[in-house]
Amino acid sequence: MRRAVVDVGSNSVLLVVAELAEDGRWRTVYESSEVTGLGEGTKATGLLGEEGMARTLAALRTCFAMARELGSEPPVAAATMAARIARNADEFLLRARDQGTPVIVLSGEDEAELGFRAVADDPLFASEPKLSIVDPGGQSTEIVVAERGEGGHRPVYRRSFPVGTLGLRSGPIPSPSPPIPERLAAMEEIDRLFEAGGVPPADGLCVVLGATGTNLITMRERMEVWQPERVHGAGLEYEEVSRWFERLCGLDDEGRAALPGLERGRERSIHLGALILERALFALRVARCRVSVRGWRHALLERGLTD
Repeated sequence: MRRAVVDVGSNSVLLVVAELAEDGRWRTVYESSEVTGLGEGTKATGLLGEEGMARTLAALRTCFAMARELGSEPPVAAATMAARIARNADEFLLRARDQGTPVIVLSGEDEAELGFRAVADDPLFASEPKLSIVDPGGQSTEIVVAERGEGGHRPVYRRSFPVGTLGLRSGPIPSPSPPIPERLAAMEEIDRLFEAGGVPPADGLCVVLGATGTNLITMRERMEVWQPERVHGAGLEYEEVSRWFERLCGLDDEGRAALPGLERGRERSIHLGALILERALFALRVARCRVSVRGWRHALLERGLTD
């Protein structure tokens, strides 16, 4: 049996197709990622832009066709923060349905819970006594802190914050090579959000999900071909993330696009993802994190929304 999930994110569309193995675990047989910018400018305008919707709808058609080709059940496609906040989200959802690629919208709570499960269900991290999970996205960032008990990990803190790379790019950091005042304004905004949200200090293992962590590793390793086995579980120090933010801010979009290992289309947002991750690590009071190539799409595929 094969299943597929499409993550219709604020900045990218990701497909995972997995097969149920004899041991009862789901094994990934295919994954893809495409930057489409669905939520670009949404925080400022309150709308999904026509270009972003068109790119995302095209990516959805490709994902659904690939899932069929691989013999999967019909995919479950779910959108996140951009679709939650856009006034014209219904138009996008209608167009997706009419082309045969229906999309549901995850709540912030569901997104945070599924991101937590993607880590807690991972054998690499399942035995850790405490976990903190950071998932920086295009329009939102989820933070979860969990402790392990008899029945597995249980969240003791879980929150979705309205801060993401695209929102920063259309807000406090619009410059391709942001000067110091823009960087400081963004830091202050993020820190205020995390402080107001009561992010607790976490003394367990910190895991980062999403494109920020994976791209920082692939750039560090100058990885021109995606090798998930080398990325999954790799470590990032707080100081390293800070240095990446400074280095990336010293380049413009074209300069970042030329960096070996950076996924195409991430040049407009990778420096902002590094900033969000740095401030999340600071709020959690952790000096290091490890990277997961899994995401909420994997948990949705394996567990559904009702578990």
